[in-house]
Amino acid sequence: MWGMKKDTERATELAKAVRHLRRVDPLLAQAIRAIGPCTMELKGEKTLVQALVRAVAHQQIHGKAAQNILGRFYALYPNGAKKFPDAALIAGTSIEALRGVGFSQSKALAILDIAQAGVDGRVPTMAQAQKLGDEELIRMLVPLRGVGRWTVEMLLMFTLGRIDVLPVDDFGVREGFKILKKKRVQPKPKALAAYGKRWAPYRSIASWYLWRVADGAKKIK
Repeated sequence: MWGMKKDTERATELAKAVRHLRRVDPLLAQAIRAIGPCTMELKGEKTLVQALVRAVAHQQIHGKAAQNILGRFYALYPNGAKKFPDAALIAGTSIEALRGVGFSQSKALAILDIAQAGVDGRVPTMAQAQKLGDEELIRMLVPLRGVGRWTVEMLLMFTLGRIDVLPVDDFGVREGFKILKKKRVQPKPKALAAYGKRWAPYRSIASWYLWRVADGAKKIK
């Protein structure tokens, strides 16, 4: 899997993915020429509990605000910001303490549920996750409080390095596709999934380019 490879191997795989995408989709090829090489990177999270807690923290707020809250969250525990706290430590945290660092009630409850799931073994370890398929991981994790399919898809892409994920519900991906195809409205998820089959087995990389297309349009406006 791409996420388990060395940096040089990842670079080779990315170059291979870009060549494939340019070959199978002329419109995407134009965007690739304009944007340049793919620089998709992994987030470096050590556990799925860490990835899920960070995802919940970032939901519906600005990235900088989420980072500030996470900084205060880490400070609740002995190692501070130097090490993400163990799931058992988080599970034993009071709701009042989590609210005190800036989490909403719903986010605090979600974080406690995720942490307890980590303790109970309902969240797989990184080693276990690497052996599971994308849809299997989605089925395992979406029952957790505050975790939806999109959240798990981001985890698959940016924590586990899965290279063939197409998050069809993602606004940026759909907006990038709309711009790429010069359409007036965003595609329906089902239509995007059908079109995106041509990008396999590199749909994560196609998604990365669609995000860049959408970002570029924002800057022009």
